[in-house]
Amino acid sequence: MTRSNPKSLTLRGMADGLPFVLVIGPFGLLFGVVATEAGLNLAETMGMTVLVIAGAAQFAALQQMVADTPIVMILATALAVNLRMAMYSASLTPWLGKAPLWKRAAVAYLMVDQVYMLAHLKYERDPGLSLADRLRYYFGTMIPIGPAWYAATFTGALVGQAIPPEFALDFAVPITFLAMIAPMMKTLAHLAAAATSVLAALAFAGLPYGTGLLVAAAAAMAVGSGVEVAMEKRRAA
Repeated sequence: MTRSNPKSLTLRGMADGLPFVLVIGPFGLLFGVVATEAGLNLAETMGMTVLVIAGAAQFAALQQMVADTPIVMILATALAVNLRMAMYSASLTPWLGKAPLWKRAAVAYLMVDQVYMLAHLKYERDPGLSLADRLRYYFGTMIPIGPAWYAATFTGALVGQAIPPEFALDFAVPITFLAMIAPMMKTLAHLAAAATSVLAALAFAGLPYGTGLLVAAAAAMAVGSGVEVAMEKRRAA
């Protein structure tokens, strides 16, 4: 078991999470602006941000709300976008599954893409860390990311139209996900799932109420799982 200074793991997590503030800030600002333009007041915008704390799902749900989509479809779309969190949780269970219930609940609430990516890579690189140190690192990564997301959303909702369009805040959305996805494309299964999601999303973009996103998500998971199973069988043969 690796011994380490407890504070060093928290500080290491903070240092690793800090660069993501560069994209989390514009991402949050953009959501705040879009939410107020869609008719949400400050309390509703911040309530959604604090309760959901998932930018992609928030944008997807907001787009559906603006289009007067039935509530069932709004919930289904947000759920489909956030299905990756279930896979994140499953992959972290071997590392954090023995933590007390309240700590696992905190981990679940604070599980955003950036935190998951950093934690998963850290645990794989240093498997000798104790459970306590894994948790310190995990929560440390969220110290700069969480407040930045809340503060940026609040600012965007408060300032709204005063932000010049020349700032092009929408660049933050693709940049954020590219920065997270690229380092994780390690296996054929990952590549197959990513390619399937892109192709399916484009192919079914015309379906009503954004249901093409649901189809793309399901197809990507099915293809990725299928490729992973085939690779496991091949290795076992």
